[in-house]
Amino acid sequence: MTIFTEAQAREILEKTVALSTADECTATLAGSVAGNIRFALNNVSTSGIVTNAELAVQVAFGKRVGTASINAFDDASLASVVKRAEDLARLAPENPEFLPAIGKQDYRPSPTFSESTAAITPEFRADVAAGSIAPCRAEQLVAAGFLDDGKSFVAFANSNGNFGYQQATNFNYTCTVRTEDGRGSGWVGRNLKDASAFNAERDVRVAMRKASDSAEAQALEPGKYTVILEPAAAAGLISFMMRFFDARTADEGRSFLSKRGGGNKLGEQVYDPRVNIIADPWHPEAAVMPWDGEGLPRERMPIIENGKIANLDYSRFWAQQQGKRAVGRPGNLLMSGGEGTTADLIRGTDRGILVTRTWYIRMVDPQTVLLTGLTRDGTFYIENGEIKYPLKNFRFNESPVIMLNNIDELGRPVRVGGDESSMVMMLPPMRLRDFTFTSLSDAV
Repeated sequence: MTIFTEAQAREILEKTVALSTADECTATLAGSVAGNIRFALNNVSTSGIVTNAELAVQVAFGKRVGTASINAFDDASLASVVKRAEDLARLAPENPEFLPAIGKQDYRPSPTFSESTAAITPEFRADVAAGSIAPCRAEQLVAAGFLDDGKSFVAFANSNGNFGYQQATNFNYTCTVRTEDGRGSGWVGRNLKDASAFNAERDVRVAMRKASDSAEAQALEPGKYTVILEPAAAAGLISFMMRFFDARTADEGRSFLSKRGGGNKLGEQVYDPRVNIIADPWHPEAAVMPWDGEGLPRERMPIIENGKIANLDYSRFWAQQQGKRAVGRPGNLLMSGGEGTTADLIRGTDRGILVTRTWYIRMVDPQTVLLTGLTRDGTFYIENGEIKYPLKNFRFNESPVIMLNNIDELGRPVRVGGDESSMVMMLPPMRLRDFTFTSLSDAV
């Protein structure tokens, strides 16, 4: 069994904490049932279900900290993992930034669990693969994709009386479709709360259309262009930028949010006034756990408000150093926009470039968040409100800070996955001026 009820989790955690002789002890119990199916070349290649449960124990003697983990939960195993953590703590050097475990907190549950997603079966996954492959075969296209889904729980308790428990589900589907000769490529991705909202045979046609339409790509001279970034294309750039909202990094002069002469740009106008980004763990379509990794309760809070920096991310240690109140670090990013779709933005564009995806994004200059990366899986030239022809892919050099000062129009936000941190985001498609393409890429 890898999904424990609240009562079962509490019993294990309280027993673990009681076994410790350290100054303090925090125990975290987590488990999951994760399913997946992968297909390529129009055939299923792998599928499976992975189950796991693990107990992690952190203890401290003064500022000496030790951690250990185990995936057995009998009394002897619990005693063993606590002893191992304590032995490691006695050997560890002091951590000058260590803070005691937080006290008892009140957590407002967030809607992270979906019955339809938790009920996914191997037959459902097989139907997703079949629904993706069959339409592609019928039109001489080649599909490759991946569905991963799961249900999980996390629970924690500490010697200061704090306890939390909540279950969650996840659903993430991506599919790349190519022409048989490899000259055209399209992509579709769906990061959803409820599996009941997904239809593979319908959604794969987005990638199919882009694959077929991108086969005769033409070269366009690099330069500055009006672009329409689909939400998936914007996600990589914006999530990269949000890493620099750490208050300590800004205060120490290591961020684009550092103020010349010292301090940070909290409250300053940094973006176009139409840029508004909030964190809200209770958002019905993009809910996340109501606590962060340290157990601090998350709050609904503005991060960028009318283009001004509204909040920075203070760790407990840095908040104490700066005399600030520490709150839970955001688990999602929700950007407001308009009501139009990507198609509506295209219809309102005289000349520009539509970008389906960005990838292989790397940092060039942290002081300006200048990033470089590539377009892929469908890049098209727009003229007089219509897609005219496909384009060869570009390398871009662009800062999302500058990008979000060159807004023409924002569309309706949709849920997308972020970077490797898997942060959930709601982002709009966006039409932007003067986006910088520096060279062409022969990759499809």
